[in-house]
Amino acid sequence: MNATFPTDLGDVDLDTRIQYGLMALFGALCLVAAVAPLATLVKAVTVAALFGLTAGIWISHLVQTIQKAADATTERAER
Repeated sequence: MNATFPTDLGDVDLDTRIQYGLMALFGALCLVAAVAPLATLVKAVTVAALFGLTAGIWISHLVQTIQKAADATTERAER
C-alpha cells in the first residue's frame, strides 16, 4: 500500500478542511454546552444534538474518504 499523507493543512482539499472545521466547531460547542449552567434536560438535549451533528459529519467524512479511495482504485485498475 503506497499512501501519501498531506504534511500541511493547506495540502488537504477544501471539503475536508470544511468538515474538520465543522467537527471542531460542533465538538467545542458540545463541550461548552456540557458545562453551561442550564437545566438538566435542556443541557442533555443540547449536548446530544451537538454531538449528533459532530458524529454525523465525522461519518460523512469517512464515507467520502472511502468513496474517493474506491474511485482512485477503480481508475488505476481500468488503466
